Amino acid sequence: IGPGSPVGVVFGTGGKFPAKYQRAVYALDWTFGTIYAIHLVPEGASYKGIKEEFISGSPLPVTDAEIGSDGAFYFAVGGRGTDSALYRVYYDGDESTGFSKSGESRETIEARSLRHELESFHGKEDPKAVDFVWPHLGSEDRFIRYAARIAIENQPVDQWKDRALSEKNPQAAAIAGIALARQGEASTREDLLASLNRFDLAELNESEALGLLRAYALCFIRMGAPDPDIRLKVIDHLDPHLPSDSDPLNTELLRLLVYLDAPSVIEKGLAMMAEAKPPEIPLWSELLTRNQGYGGTIQTMLDNHPPSNKINYAFMLRNVRYGWSMEQREAYFQFINDAAKYPGGASFAGFLENIRSEALENCSPSEQQALAPITGQSLEAVPEFEIKQPKGPYREWSLDEAKKLVADRGLKGRDFESGRNGYHAVGCVACHRFDGAGGNIGPDLSSVGNKFSMNDLLDAIIEPSKVISDQYGSKVVTLTDGDSYQGIVVDNSGSEEEAAIEIYTSDPKAEPVKIKMEDVESIEESEISQMPTDLVNFFNEDEMLDLLAYLVSRGNPDAEVFKP
Repeated sequence: IGPGSPVGVVFGTGGKFPAKYQRAVYALDWTFGTIYAIHLVPEGASYKGIKEEFISGSPLPVTDAEIGSDGAFYFAVGGRGTDSALYRVYYDGDESTGFSKSGESRETIEARSLRHELESFHGKEDPKAVDFVWPHLGSEDRFIRYAARIAIENQPVDQWKDRALSEKNPQAAAIAGIALARQGEASTREDLLASLNRFDLAELNESEALGLLRAYALCFIRMGAPDPDIRLKVIDHLDPHLPSDSDPLNTELLRLLVYLDAPSVIEKGLAMMAEAKPPEIPLWSELLTRNQGYGGTIQTMLDNHPPSNKINYAFMLRNVRYGWSMEQREAYFQFINDAAKYPGGASFAGFLENIRSEALENCSPSEQQALAPITGQSLEAVPEFEIKQPKGPYREWSLDEAKKLVADRGLKGRDFESGRNGYHAVGCVACHRFDGAGGNIGPDLSSVGNKFSMNDLLDAIIEPSKVISDQYGSKVVTLTDGDSYQGIVVDNSGSEEEAAIEIYTSDPKAEPVKIKMEDVESIEESEISQMPTDLVNFFNEDEMLDLLAYLVSRGNPDAEVFKP
């Protein structure tokens, strides 16, 4: 239903509200200060959800909700060291608040009853199951199909294997093929692939075709690689359908043909990367205005959206080891460099780096050397302005001095370029994401203006150890030889015999410290923040005020704090 940070969920059961609000499930979003009422509407054998904004505010960092014994809706706000409050929502109107059953059509009641009947075969063998369940494998209702498949999978395979291999209905054959791939022996692989090859993808609708491609994939995952002659037959069967007019089908076809090492997959994949349709951009504009920090970052991305469809295809092609020309290699890696120039989430550059690294591992040493001028480029966003050292002079700022400065002079008529320069000059960008760019060792600072008072913000800057977010708290690792390290600890165990950890220190450019668990004496929570305490000591009064204005502006040069 859109971007956000889900925190609390509660049903409206017991609430003294009109009937549909009693039956709604309430979902709370902390980031954008919104509580949704999700109305569940019967559809086929299950339900669909229709969202309605129940309560929203800016800021309104909702954390949890409950229906009280008085029938009112209670919710709390707060989190991350901000002030908390408790709200009570009640209904004052003419509609009945008594309990009422929802009106459903006979069709949905019967469909759900059928699903329940199919589910009665789950988890047990029953001699009547196969004959009863089989006609429903091809149902147009995906929930009926799913319940039927699980029922079949719980029956002995020899009771239904031949039936699955000879099924003529393409939807039922795909579902039965998935069941056989999940439950059958590897010796069935060639028979299953031959059965799937009976169907022409061009004659199937998208749902049937996707089901069939999923059956191929699961066959390879569960039963192993096909024999060489069968592999060529599957390639000949699938390759003519790539590319298709459907993005989901293109994704699954490309995935399979890369796995099968089809001769045409590099040329076709690169062509799809060059010609892919732009992604559909969701309409989130009203929601994003409720948090100018995160919302502004997301809006920036939506305004210049990364080529996500093309990146998806590049992700698939990373696994192709042989058959590349040098020109194709260069085009592939140049695309990744170009994709990194788009704004994205906190992990965007890291994901692209992972794709590039895995693709490089599939290059020969000579190819790696020849590609070095392209693949050696950083994928992190680089500022398009000159960064200068703060003017200073150096002084040790106290919390009281900083608060008095803001109280006396305020944030009026500040200098945007000075604030932006200060943010980059002392290295905030290395650890924190802001306005769509930066590191992720510390919290995203894009929305500090929405969440924190000025005093709270100064507390966090000058005394960072006062309140440490549980998401970014570090640990002190003491070794048996007496050495110790502070940082974020990540489990890097390959197995129980090779238990190990990695420690990411406060230096974002440093490689993680890798330590075997047998060398660790203790791991304890650190009471000291990873953030240095003296960063703002390089600033004079004007530079300090400019930095604060830059932070609360969310990186907007037209913000009120920069106007004369």
